[in-house]
Amino acid sequence: MFEYSARPDLLKDRIIMVTGAGRGIGEAAAKTYAAHGATVLLLGKNEENLNRVYDEIEAAGHPQPAVIPFNLETALPHQYDELAATVEREFGRLDGLLHNAAIVGPLTPIEQLSGENFMRVMHINVNAMFMLTSTLLPLLKLSSDASVIFTSSSVGRKGRAYWGGYAVSKFATEGLMQVLADELDGTAVRANSINPGATRTDMRAKAYPGENPLTNPLPAEIMPAYLYLMGPDSGDINGKALNAQ
Repeated sequence: MFEYSARPDLLKDRIIMVTGAGRGIGEAAAKTYAAHGATVLLLGKNEENLNRVYDEIEAAGHPQPAVIPFNLETALPHQYDELAATVEREFGRLDGLLHNAAIVGPLTPIEQLSGENFMRVMHINVNAMFMLTSTLLPLLKLSSDASVIFTSSSVGRKGRAYWGGYAVSKFATEGLMQVLADELDGTAVRANSINPGATRTDMRAKAYPGENPLTNPLPAEIMPAYLYLMGPDSGDINGKALNAQ
């Protein structure tokens, strides 16, 4: 496991957006960031899940989060602009962005992967992530210390048979991170990626139905890496591919 112990006020007064914040790793990250002082913007398509996370953060006495229902599969360019305008109006800047939302898609040989399925995975996992990043970048640049975290995968660092569009999308994720990090070098914004590794989530269970989920850590247990990259202690880390485990 990634070794890092975060002080309680690590993210005090920071504004951090988490995509896919309604469950799994996104939910754990949102709660962890809030517990360390951040105002978390909960972005996702399932408003009921987002509201539940909102209630739990508020009940714990952490800074009041914000719920942002947003469907990355169907969002049009002007909706990203409207999202950025809303964040700027309500919060004035953005100090962090965790790209967590993604779909696995069919796990099948390339030969049997339909173009429709491939393009859906790429759209949600890559196109939407690019749109969100490019649209929110001006707000991140208003921060004195901002961090963008991309969620990668072991199959995005070494391709593996039958992982189809998902693996390709995670290679693209690493590429986007590297290009962005190089462009931001020397600025107050940095970009890095995290491979969460095998974690006890619904997505993992669907990808590995024969696996005993209890052998994998809970999302909350892999949070040290997410805290490290989002906080000021990683201020000189840019363009790196880290592992949460």
